[in-house]
Amino acid sequence: MYEQESHALLNDILTKLRPELGNTHTRHFYTRLGANFYAIHSLFYLLYGEREDFKQQLSSLVETLALRYVQRAPHLRESDMAREKNYNWFLSQKWVGMALYCDRFADNLNDLQTKLPYLQDLGINLLHVMPILDCPPEASDGGYAVRNYLEVDARFGSTDDVQALATTLTQRDMLLVLDVVVNHTSDQHEWAKRARQGDKKYQDYYYVFDNRSLPDAYEQGMPEVFPLQAPGNFTWDEAMGKWVMTVFNAYQWDLNYRNPEVLIEMINVILFWANKGVDVLRLDAVAFLWKKIGSSCQNEREAHLLLQLMKDCCQVTAPGVLFIAEAIVAPSEVSKYFGEDAINAKECEIAYNATFMALLWDAVATKNARLLNQGVKSLPTKLERATWLNYVRCHDDIGLGFDDRDISLAGYDPHQHRNFLIEYFTGRFEGSPARGLPFGVNRKTGDARFTGSLASLVGLESALQSQDEQTIDAAIKTIVLLHSMILSFGGIPLIYYGDALGTLNDMAYMTDPFKANDNRWAHRSHFDWAKAEKRHQSGTVEHTLFSTMKKLIALRKELVAFADFDNRQLLSVNNLNLLAFLRTDPKNSHNKVLVVGNFSTEAQRFEIDPLSSCTLFMHHDVKDLVAGTRLELDKHSLLIPPLSFYWLSE
Repeated sequence: MYEQESHALLNDILTKLRPELGNTHTRHFYTRLGANFYAIHSLFYLLYGEREDFKQQLSSLVETLALRYVQRAPHLRESDMAREKNYNWFLSQKWVGMALYCDRFADNLNDLQTKLPYLQDLGINLLHVMPILDCPPEASDGGYAVRNYLEVDARFGSTDDVQALATTLTQRDMLLVLDVVVNHTSDQHEWAKRARQGDKKYQDYYYVFDNRSLPDAYEQGMPEVFPLQAPGNFTWDEAMGKWVMTVFNAYQWDLNYRNPEVLIEMINVILFWANKGVDVLRLDAVAFLWKKIGSSCQNEREAHLLLQLMKDCCQVTAPGVLFIAEAIVAPSEVSKYFGEDAINAKECEIAYNATFMALLWDAVATKNARLLNQGVKSLPTKLERATWLNYVRCHDDIGLGFDDRDISLAGYDPHQHRNFLIEYFTGRFEGSPARGLPFGVNRKTGDARFTGSLASLVGLESALQSQDEQTIDAAIKTIVLLHSMILSFGGIPLIYYGDALGTLNDMAYMTDPFKANDNRWAHRSHFDWAKAEKRHQSGTVEHTLFSTMKKLIALRKELVAFADFDNRQLLSVNNLNLLAFLRTDPKNSHNKVLVVGNFSTEAQRFEIDPLSSCTLFMHHDVKDLVAGTRLELDKHSLLIPPLSFYWLSE
């Protein structure tokens, strides 16, 4: 959009840029800058227009974009051009991801390259390497307390190793995902060190206060993220003689985005890693970016403006790079992190579908799909050119982030039901096979979450201990059922390392003093390569799980109906033990796949007659796409075995 004031300012900025930034190789940069500058100027003005140094700061931002573009390798610029032409490329059903820890899956980044055949054997082509930037080993929060944004932790390798990994993945038609922690730094970051030394410039990079007056005002509206291990949201720093905002841990200082220099620094970091060949950047803790007294300091409008600015700037310099919003927030808030619209107010192309994840776990505990059906109805709509990241398990704890109203509509009391779920997954509910651990217990509010590996949470650990073949089989079926849902629901499925083999809780973390107080490390175990070899041995748990998931992943990639173009229709079924939805090929409406999952431990009847409007089941049989066989209908119904699913077509 052309707008006179902003473009006049842009002309002033461009005439003052360094001469080396004006060569012929920057033509595409200036085309994109011109197309995006009205939005960049408008957003920057909304956030910082009252500052006397507004023009100076905006000029610094543009120069940062130009410098990073000049440094961008030719093959990455070519990739940008191709992705601009095929802008829906990431909505394809061919993408299947895995999240893993570099030093727990392999020795380091170089060794990780030797482990890629395992991923490709399973069908993985999107690799999320958990945080690898430089962190203090004694206070890293699993990599989320960054000491240097532009350096890889020496334990993992170097920035050159990241570049080499990205190159290898590109050759294998795989994508690389890395984290950028945008909300906070380690208290050992150079900015924090200089703030401690009394440097006012860097004290303004954080929220620092001389006394408790303003911190106490903030605290009135702010919840506690880790009420047990890190109560409160402020920490007294003795060396600096000031209070500093520390929402997550005392050693993680929250960045002050009211200062435009912080935003420019972070955009520089984003573009630095984009230039190393990273395809997707996971922006951590985006809901916390803007702090405001009198609020919860989460999901503020300004946080969205910051993300829009980050996206617009990235589209100027590295438009082929995608953003993931790590926003584990209420269902009504999460879709806002896609942006207000797909053209003028974009934020992140991908967001975690934490609500769907939590709903799946509810179905595991209740052995029905009552809340799952209700919750899926309430899932917020997403933008075009955006997609969900669907997952069963990740590195973090599991919160019960579904809406109280949905719990009530499903026939449960919200408070009692959440208590039941915590009791069930921590094995305290009578008859529960789960072996999870309580996490984030807030004694003031009664809220809690839980941790544990997927296999231990669904009962495989306890079943193996008792050597009960029936319960072992039930646990395996549950793991497969859960993954069948994320593979077919619509979005990018993200599998957690070890889950395709049935990895159990690992309590070895308790012997490490730096990890012992964080039981999330129970499901962050070192990958067992001897266990992985058992995937080749017929009759083992590992072989059953791996071979089944491998088959489902390969089939997903063939089914165009599983691409994500808002082509999912939730079906109303009479049996609330079942979840059923229809996926339709966006280019051929006659090409449909019906997904139905049974979360009960008993076989359930799936009635066909109410589904006649979906133009499926017009014959006496249907095709089971997974088995490759046809199923006879019995009086217009189909019997779904316990803890099982079907992907059906005509």
